[in-house]
Amino acid sequence: MADLEGNLNAKNFHTETPTPDYGFHVKGASHLDFGMKRRLSRIFQADGRTVMLAFDHGYFQGPTRGLERVDLNIVPLGPWADALMGTRGIFRSSFPADGNMPLVVRASGGPSILRELSDEHVALDMADAVRLDSSAVAVQVFVGGEHESRSIQNMTTLVDQGMKVGIPVLGVTAVGKNLVRDSRYLGLATRMIAELGAQMVKTYYCEQDFEEVVAGCPVPVIVAGGKKLPVPEALDMAYRSIQAGAAGLDMGRNIFQRQSPSAMIQAVRGVVHDGLNVAEAVEQYRELSGGLTD
Repeated sequence: MADLEGNLNAKNFHTETPTPDYGFHVKGASHLDFGMKRRLSRIFQADGRTVMLAFDHGYFQGPTRGLERVDLNIVPLGPWADALMGTRGIFRSSFPADGNMPLVVRASGGPSILRELSDEHVALDMADAVRLDSSAVAVQVFVGGEHESRSIQNMTTLVDQGMKVGIPVLGVTAVGKNLVRDSRYLGLATRMIAELGAQMVKTYYCEQDFEEVVAGCPVPVIVAGGKKLPVPEALDMAYRSIQAGAAGLDMGRNIFQRQSPSAMIQAVRGVVHDGLNVAEAVEQYRELSGGLTD
């Protein structure tokens, strides 16, 4: 066991020096197998970035505002997303099978919002992920939570299974109510997830030193949208994330709970892929939404 006494805080992240890509556009993926690269290339565009649309909230909290009818509220947004993040039950029941949109399938679960959320187990066999034509699977990792070790084991089990069939794993940093979303914690959680084998990490944005969180993680960092914010604040968070080196956004409520979800996801795409600043993205939302502000 490492001796923690006298351990020094990391500080030399060299954020000004890009991570070498070694000939492949997805960070940290150059040495993966062909099939794994193919699936990552579906999720990440040639610029190495992605806009994911997250709507897996029902797996632990049931019907959510904006997700009452996924077939009506989410399916029409597909053309503007680079990947869709949901559950196998929703994909099978509510999506057309003739589409080619990359699917990131929720692979952990168990407790509802009525219980301890970190008490999760693996909830998807990798063979079913193959049957679904998944481009990746997603698993919650509760670093610092009551069931931290089990959630890590859930992830590493899926990583091992995914390596056998060429399906990458998205490790999702789950921040409980008692954990602080600062760069120290997020840096710990994202690095653990990457070091233990996940090919992508989803985490939260923090205002201070987020570029160090990204630099310290050897695989793509995708920023969670989190709770619904006013349009300018949500787009500002997206812009700051990209400027700090994030590989994209995985937004849910900040898109599907808008008055015009289609306008919002296009504005987010503008920030991620087209280099729009916050003012330009807000203006794009207002133009596409017909003057709406929420």
